[in-house]
Amino acid sequence: MKILIFGGAGFLGSHVADFLSEQGHDVTIFDLKKSEYLQKNQKMVVADMTDQAQVMNAVKGQDIIYNFAGVADINFAKDNPYETLTQNFIGNLNILEACVKSNIKRYVFASTLYVYSALGSFYRASKQSCELTIESYADHYNLDFTVLRFGSLYGPRASESNWVYRILSQALEKKKMVREGDGEEIREYIHVHDAAKLSAKILEKDYRNQYIIISGNQSIKIKDLLVMVREMLNNSVDIEFIEGKNDHHYEITPYNFRPKLAKKISDSGYIDLGQGILDLIYNIADRKASLDAELRQILNSLP
Repeated sequence: MKILIFGGAGFLGSHVADFLSEQGHDVTIFDLKKSEYLQKNQKMVVADMTDQAQVMNAVKGQDIIYNFAGVADINFAKDNPYETLTQNFIGNLNILEACVKSNIKRYVFASTLYVYSALGSFYRASKQSCELTIESYADHYNLDFTVLRFGSLYGPRASESNWVYRILSQALEKKKMVREGDGEEIREYIHVHDAAKLSAKILEKDYRNQYIIISGNQSIKIKDLLVMVREMLNNSVDIEFIEGKNDHHYEITPYNFRPKLAKKISDSGYIDLGQGILDLIYNIADRKASLDAELRQILNSLP
């Protein structure tokens, strides 16, 4: 099929693009800048999804539309509501209009577990608004869709906006990991490769007009994750918890808001969290030239 991926140059979007290309689909990436991960068999559209004309032109002739674009950093969203709502809501609205006018077979929207929460600030508000708007378009125009609610992602190609990437970079560059709060928060991390595979699987007909949760199979406390990283680095980095609380993040569960019910899907085989974190440490180290000599020596000595 012909598949257009908004935000296909980003962390998750680029992995989904690669997975769909491997399956034989004709993949086009739509993003604000050219993807550094663009494959030879993929096309690229450099444009802005808040520009309705550009979106309409890109969607024309496609079969499936994925939307991974927009603001995904909760901390940024909290302090930048106008940009967050413009990118996330108006962008989504432009894509929906184009999907209807081009008779798209399925619209796949990347949402978040924060739609279940009263927390998450403007990020949560933007995603809840998008889901409600998608439901209305589906009812009014008979547009087929799938909403994907993602948990905590980690893995290669992440940026500083991703907490796991940020904390590993901090450990490698500063030999210290700092966390606001007590670290008792529980998360279900999922490797981006597993998330991309499941994001492609939902094109099967059983997932048409469904709400799907894609999160990890291994729950872990933040402080335990930090201890695991410290042990991987031969106990050569410090962990510091500072006073304060991320009052726009949930502690254990996001479930205090009731959107449409979603089914959680998983794969029989998935990347183990410890192995995934260790692999990401090497990935980040390869990208950073100026590592502490002691840490570089530790990494070189690991099997």
